[in-house]
Amino acid sequence: MTAPLRLAVLLSGAGRTLANIVDRIEAGRLDARVAVVLSSRKGVAGRDIALRHGIPLIDVPRAAHPSDASFGAAVNDAIAPFRPDLVVLAGFLHFLTVPAAWRGRIVNIHPSLLPKFGGKGMYGHRVHDAVLAAGERESGCTVHWVDDVYDHGETILQRRVPVKPGDTAEDLAHRVFEQECEAYPEALALLAGRIRR
Repeated sequence: MTAPLRLAVLLSGAGRTLANIVDRIEAGRLDARVAVVLSSRKGVAGRDIALRHGIPLIDVPRAAHPSDASFGAAVNDAIAPFRPDLVVLAGFLHFLTVPAAWRGRIVNIHPSLLPKFGGKGMYGHRVHDAVLAAGERESGCTVHWVDDVYDHGETILQRRVPVKPGDTAEDLAHRVFEQECEAYPEALALLAGRIRR
């Protein structure tokens, strides 16, 4: 019997994605364990989720680091002792340089059908506003590998939703997030058999 997939979850905000992953694990629907949560901002609700569930929590504020490289090194140094199998970006709003040791070990979920509507500055409602402004008939979410370019790494899986007449960004965001809650655990389960310590 293999050990549960060990996850390091990185967040910057409310922690809805972390909560979804923890709920799936606790319900026995995802064979994984959140070994550590790292927050890039103090005072965000995602930290409280980690604390409520007894998950080790580390703060590595982005503002304390002068460059992407120094921030990435600090993140790496902070999570390495927890020996995660995968690093899971969960509403992590900063560029993360990928050290050689973590190539093919960091995943992200983005609220569009990449390669459309990705890149620097494209997150949250900005994505959904852009989808609506472009007149798209569908949107969705993409789970992908992280490389050294924003929203660029190879796609692991996607889920699609219709864009309905009269949709607001909030309407579309709600519909896409429902699919994110299915897509991320599905992708992690898919990867569990491939990646072990």
